[in-house]
Amino acid sequence: MPLYPVSVSLSSYGATLVRERGQASFLPLLAQAGAARAELREELFVAPPDPQALAGAVRTLGLDCLYSAPLELWSEEGRLTAALEPTLARAQACGARWLKVSLGHYRAGCDLAELALQLAGQPVQLLVENDQTAQGGRIEALQAFFAAAEARDLDIGMTFDIGNWLWQEQPVDEAAQRLGRYVRYVHCKAVGRNDDGKRVALPPEPVDLQHWQRLLREFPPGVPRAIEFPLQGEDLLAVTQQHIEALSRLGQPQEERQHA
Repeated sequence: MPLYPVSVSLSSYGATLVRERGQASFLPLLAQAGAARAELREELFVAPPDPQALAGAVRTLGLDCLYSAPLELWSEEGRLTAALEPTLARAQACGARWLKVSLGHYRAGCDLAELALQLAGQPVQLLVENDQTAQGGRIEALQAFFAAAEARDLDIGMTFDIGNWLWQEQPVDEAAQRLGRYVRYVHCKAVGRNDDGKRVALPPEPVDLQHWQRLLREFPPGVPRAIEFPLQGEDLLAVTQQHIEALSRLGQPQEERQHA
């Protein structure tokens, strides 16, 4: 039985396979593997989804649901994106309780009043992730945004993507220390390089799990953590179960782990 809630980003099964089979087809696998949450990926829908069917499947399987959209919250002009409101509506229609987006071009002076209006009474919680871009993947900009949101009492959490910091050469341990209080969701992936020298997501080695165990001490206890690395093999259920079990134990106090 998982000790802490684990989510699975459906991108982990590979874009081609997920687009071929459809995201709804993976939901029973997640439930059987012991996942607590499914992360739907807007960019992997090949056609507009049937939100009623998705919401019904999520509810029937007893899963929580997060909706991830490739959306930058702030435009280059420092304005709130007009796409936020309809994206929140799509997330809610699909049965999601959270919407994950990227920061975009936030800077000091950006007006949060419109954001506050859109989030007032909103049943879907907004989560802002550190992405791989210069504007949305650096500690200072994210810290400034979350401090400003906190000052306005906005219910906005952070998705802390452990691997993404490397794309902007940001120190992940420092990021955890400075941003940990805002974290509500953790994307877990190891990072290596492919034959072309480009950074790519990889499944974790034991040394990665040890590092993630330390990072989780900076976040609220029991924060949900997500698989966002390749899940591949002939037996996808067994592979998924294996990684869910490993991530579910991270953050467990040492004395408890010794007797688990």
